[in-house]
Amino acid sequence: MIFDLPTSVTIGGNDHQIRSDYRAVLDICTALTDPDLSDQEKAIVMLDIFYPNLSDMPPEHYEEAVKKCFWFINCGEDEPAQHSAPKLVDWEQDFKYIVAPVNRVVGTEIRALEYLHWWSFISAYYEIGDCTFAQIVRIRDMLARGKPLDKVEREWYEKNRHLVDLKVTYTEAENELLKMWGGA
Repeated sequence: MIFDLPTSVTIGGNDHQIRSDYRAVLDICTALTDPDLSDQEKAIVMLDIFYPNLSDMPPEHYEEAVKKCFWFINCGEDEPAQHSAPKLVDWEQDFKYIVAPVNRVVGTEIRALEYLHWWSFISAYYEIGDCTFAQIVRIRDMLARGKPLDKVEREWYEKNRHLVDLKVTYTEAENELLKMWGGA
């Protein structure tokens, strides 16, 4: 069990400060889903966001640094086993629906806080209970698993499709092609 909220990690025998605020991790999540970045570019962006003194770290420690970053994002758990669960949350798209219930749990407007540790943010996120965001995820899950929606759920989905349907993100090249075809 880890009782403290880490603000540094040990890599190659040395402590390295990290950006532990929830905003930094959400920026990392956004970068990791950027279709215009290669896997190597995503890793470099992630490291640059997470480690304020990345330039002090030898490149041979980057692989361990990536693992420590994922360990932190997973709240002290080793990287979870890869499984093919459907994507139910898009942090960037859903943030405006996540923030209100997290505010309710925390008891303050988190966007106004100068700092909120990622693990504290996630703890509040896990406790959001019944809310619009929970309904969005519930409908996404049912649709992804091919489960039928009852009449009320179907009506809610039809009225709120723009909230439920995950937006497709295209690369710059794909956007240019769509423009040529008149689709964007």
